[in-house]
Amino acid sequence: MHKNELYGKCKARQIRLKHVCEIGVNTPEKSNILDFIRKDKIRATLIEPDQKCITAIRSFFAEDANVTLFPYAIYDYNGMLELAQRGESTFATSLPFSPAVVNDHYTVKKEDTFQVECRRFDDIDDGSIDLLSIDTEGCEWYALKYLKSRPQIISLETHGKEYSNPYLTEILGWMEQNGYKRWFITKSDSVFYKDGVLVPDAEDLRQLRKMDRYIKFRKFRKKLVNSFKFGKKTTQTGKG
Repeated sequence: MHKNELYGKCKARQIRLKHVCEIGVNTPEKSNILDFIRKDKIRATLIEPDQKCITAIRSFFAEDANVTLFPYAIYDYNGMLELAQRGESTFATSLPFSPAVVNDHYTVKKEDTFQVECRRFDDIDDGSIDLLSIDTEGCEWYALKYLKSRPQIISLETHGKEYSNPYLTEILGWMEQNGYKRWFITKSDSVFYKDGVLVPDAEDLRQLRKMDRYIKFRKFRKKLVNSFKFGKKTTQTGKG
């Protein structure tokens, strides 16, 4: 699992962290920074807007004094934001597209939407975050845009099946301007390190090339499958 990979790679490189943060926690058992919280007892900031998840997070981490929870969505302004929920995917309806829309061909339904309070990230970030994990189904850019800290490690959702983050150009531009490089990638996330934190070895580079090829192939295959599946449905509907 990616959460174990992130923790394991940071431990193997002896990257010293004092403050970890996760935006878009969802269920606490699947937190991308759970091992940092429980095993290393590092100060942790969790940010999650969904009330059901908030209740679960508060219960799960009730005895963890190192955890602070902010019950907000991270966005481009302070106020209210409409989210839609499709299974485990919760996303802002104002986005150009999201994983659920692209990969599942989901159309937003009013009954799936709800309002949450949103904040700009500079209202929460105190400048001390060492590791930042973001999984907000397309809103990752809004965290980077207002980021005060310059974490050693940044992990964020950039791709998955047919989906590519709607603000990938802005994200990659920010990374280059602020001295970050790709360390490794998973089926959905890209993990970046700040210059000087580590030097990728031959195995890091081999795995990065391998995953790049895999993701391109997976995206191509998914497009072919969906083209056939949804094209067939359209033809059948037309015949009816």
